[in-house]
Amino acid sequence: MSTTAKTVGFKPGERNIFFHILTACNLSCRHCYINKAQHGTQQLTREQLAQWMALFADPNKRSNMIFLGGEPTLHPDLPFAIQKAKELGFFVTVDSNGYLFNDLLTRTSPELLDYLSFSLDGPDAGTNDPIRGEGVFEVCVGNIKRAVSAGFQVSVIYTVSRKNLDALHRMVPLLLQLNVKKFFIQVIGLRGKSAGGESAEVSQVSRRQWLDTVPEVARLAAGEGIHVTYPKVFLAPGEKFECAGVVAENFFVFPNGRVYQCPLCEDHPINGYAIQDNRLVKSAGLGESNFFQLNIAEGCVMNKLLQPDTIEYDENGVPLYRISCCLLKQEIGPDVLSA
Repeated sequence: MSTTAKTVGFKPGERNIFFHILTACNLSCRHCYINKAQHGTQQLTREQLAQWMALFADPNKRSNMIFLGGEPTLHPDLPFAIQKAKELGFFVTVDSNGYLFNDLLTRTSPELLDYLSFSLDGPDAGTNDPIRGEGVFEVCVGNIKRAVSAGFQVSVIYTVSRKNLDALHRMVPLLLQLNVKKFFIQVIGLRGKSAGGESAEVSQVSRRQWLDTVPEVARLAAGEGIHVTYPKVFLAPGEKFECAGVVAENFFVFPNGRVYQCPLCEDHPINGYAIQDNRLVKSAGLGESNFFQLNIAEGCVMNKLLQPDTIEYDENGVPLYRISCCLLKQEIGPDVLSA
């Protein structure tokens, strides 16, 4: 087992489709990135689900289909979408807030659904519920137990903010108790509700806070046999910057037909593609792909444009560090080879 986090480079021939099948949700999390003015309020029909997924099916490439919302289990046709995605050759994941509406566990199976991911932002109700809503911790943990007992492969996603960073280490014993072997730690993107400037109720942690806490918790979890994935965020001196929009295939699909390549762009109408008349069409005019080619000292150009306060400079205006592509990950734990 690796005891050192490994940066996982973008893999040629691997594709990720983050498919938002609706934007409705039963919760109102303080860091929600959904922006209905930009993403729409539609719920895709069964026919659209099948037709849109087929646009991204490619038998010659490993393709991951991640169903999202809003809360995707609110969609009554999610079990149909899971089965259809598997028929099209996708590796299938559902990201849920934990409520598992429409009897998901009995209407699909571990043979069709490769991973069921639960969002949990605290090791107890006192940390989680002020962020995600009263009573959410109890419901989510209860359904994690049900899913594990039913044989589903389960992972947990924890979005780090100033409100829950200090509690991150206490997730390890909870994951062990729940028999969850895969843990994703995420950084808040300043979009949706988190893009409110000084009025935002939760915000990103500092570089020092991130580096002092997240890698150490990841090592702690890995030592207990848990596979941990978290964003690179900050490049080391001399480390090469690569933009996923240039060297990888990632598609963020929304129910109004917008398709982005970079999640940082989702608050703006600069999507690289759109689904029109059930065809995937490259957008005309100035869009996100025009920015991906720019080479700047700060690293990620979209981060510089959209959330410049995350970068620090010396007295000569030189950046003290570079920001990696937000899709570049580090992994540590079982099945991760030492770097």
